[in-house]
Amino acid sequence: MGEHSAATTAVVDASALTRRFGPTTALDGATFSVSAGVTGLLGANGAGKTTLLGLMLGLHRPDGGSIQVLGLDPTKAGAAVRSRIGYAPEHHRLPPDTRAHDFVRHIAQVHGLPKRDATNRASDALWSVGLGEERFRPIGTMSTGQRQRVKLAQAIAHDPDLVLLDEPTDGLDPVQRDDMLALIRRIGTEFGIHVVVSSHLLEEVERICDAAVILRAGQVVASGSMHELTGKGRGVLLEVDERADEVVGRLILMGLEATLDGSRIVIANPPDRPIGTAHDAARDAVAEAGVGIHRLSDRTVSLEDVFLEVGA
Repeated sequence: MGEHSAATTAVVDASALTRRFGPTTALDGATFSVSAGVTGLLGANGAGKTTLLGLMLGLHRPDGGSIQVLGLDPTKAGAAVRSRIGYAPEHHRLPPDTRAHDFVRHIAQVHGLPKRDATNRASDALWSVGLGEERFRPIGTMSTGQRQRVKLAQAIAHDPDLVLLDEPTDGLDPVQRDDMLALIRRIGTEFGIHVVVSSHLLEEVERICDAAVILRAGQVVASGSMHELTGKGRGVLLEVDERADEVVGRLILMGLEATLDGSRIVIANPPDRPIGTAHDAARDAVAEAGVGIHRLSDRTVSLEDVFLEVGA
């Protein structure tokens, strides 16, 4: 498979994105940005994930707001966007009597590849997902895990810039799931293809994604790199040898959110100020108070903590 260089601009950029289906509001003012790498689209069933993927593909027209995918507006340049995107839907409705290779080749041709190139790319893609020796089997004779890999192969066969995967581990047993997650991570790193993976499983997103967009009831309740959501961007933990209350007071006067948790001072990094603000403030407050530091470290939490924090 070909490789793509990291994008210097957002892969997907959405602002106040709204989409309704009759009386149901599937997306309600969603604003977010997707950068290069592997991004998780995380939320409970019905949160708006599949609708959002449809908007990225230009299959729906937004009722409000805007979206850009690979620098293009999919509502105006849908065909051009879709030629650069691979998509693996959640459903398993694949033609049972069609051989895997023929199906993947057909999808590659739909994306504009000549038949000979499509034939070669279909073989390459099926080998890449571990189905090289099974590629001429009818899809109906394959296991759920193998069908999920066929869906992945058809999504990458035309060498897209971006792949959208909707619940790619649905129906898989634990071993198949681990293999699929490793494969997705490989596609987003070794193959250099940007990936947006929709999932309702926190652990999956935390394991393979560089960033996450968390949806609840059609709204984006949190987004950013995994580092920002769970690590350094959240602030620092500080332990001093005396007068912790005084240090907390100084931090609050600096405009930071600081609380005493036992012997530890928890300092949040303000969302409107650069990452590292809390770290610098902690050093300044300690210096002004004239106390010693026992510990100063990044405050890290799990993605589950973030999910619960935003009420998703």
